[in-house]
Amino acid sequence: MELEPRTFDREFDLAELLTGMPLARMAPILTTLLDGEFRLVTVDGRLMLGRAESFAQPHCVAIRHDLEPLGYLESASADEACLSAAAGMMELMLQLSARYLMAADLHIETVQEDYASLKESEARYKALSEELEARVRQQVETIETAQRQLYQAEKLASIGQLAAGVAHEINNPIGFIRSNLGTAQQYVGDLSRLVALMKTGDIAQCRAAWEQADMGFVMEDFAALLRESINGADRVTKIVADLKGFSSVDQAEEETVDLNDNLRFASNVLAGQLKDKVELVLELGALPKILCLPGHLNQVFLNLLLNAAQALADQGRITVQSEAAGNEIRIRISDNGCGIPAEQLDRIFDPFFTTREVGSGTGLGLTVCRDIVQAHGGRIDVESKVGAGTTFTVNFPIG
Repeated sequence: MELEPRTFDREFDLAELLTGMPLARMAPILTTLLDGEFRLVTVDGRLMLGRAESFAQPHCVAIRHDLEPLGYLESASADEACLSAAAGMMELMLQLSARYLMAADLHIETVQEDYASLKESEARYKALSEELEARVRQQVETIETAQRQLYQAEKLASIGQLAAGVAHEINNPIGFIRSNLGTAQQYVGDLSRLVALMKTGDIAQCRAAWEQADMGFVMEDFAALLRESINGADRVTKIVADLKGFSSVDQAEEETVDLNDNLRFASNVLAGQLKDKVELVLELGALPKILCLPGHLNQVFLNLLLNAAQALADQGRITVQSEAAGNEIRIRISDNGCGIPAEQLDRIFDPFFTTREVGSGTGLGLTVCRDIVQAHGGRIDVESKVGAGTTFTVNFPIG
């Protein structure tokens, strides 16, 4: 099924807002309120309702929506007060119609985006699954199979460490979007009941229903909850976009990139997992672009950031710095956590060596970081002091 795309934040003209409204019932009501014939016309003079012929000397008042005039209500018999009151009633009804159309647009856009995203994800994961199966079949007879499987295990371990934080980050906006949509559904029900009363032509009942449903508040809250929902959807989109960078770790083609972008990506992915009292500070200087495998470097930076986060207790500070120093790009990732004992510093890059409890890590994170950095012609160094913290320095050649 293909849905017609619509723009939620758009302007409506008078003809569009009148579509679906009970114009046949509105005409006699306006005739009664204005004590005679009337004309409802657009800003360019097109007749929407009322007398076909123009008045010789009409009284006229603008019909506005969001402060913009959409048309005019004209009468030869009504005084200014009656004409203004009738125009005010029309503006309220047009506002209700606009909110209904906006809600309909939002629903269609949400359904379309969800459907397209699901189809895209299905195709991506299907392709990824087929690629991984092919690689396993091709590499089982080679020594590189073991190394590649170990690297993949480290990647999966990193994803496992991120899962709780990412799920929390996504659940928060999804939760209030779901709540807002429930509230919006209630408001649409109130609007539907009010429109149904309007069709009866009983103004007294309409006014009573308006007050009972507190429609003034409903109109204000409707716009607020829609804005909040859009902001939440934007947040989820950003989280998903950040995670796509980590999914490119198996990319084989080199790209020219600014490593500051990779550092921001890794920091954004980590941010949702940090404790409330842990501060993440970025001090990024201007860098020249270099040719590299960005997905691999994303994994390096993310592993180093995860190590820094795990070195902190309930509070602390992680600092990410970058600078161009001579013919090198220098990146520092520091924490003020527990530090590493001097006797362990020479072993931290060894395969399977870990300072964590058994079963809490693969012992390959820093080994993978070192191998990736060296494959890019760079080097990685570490300085640490027990009780003061640790700094990893990664250097890449320029050019």
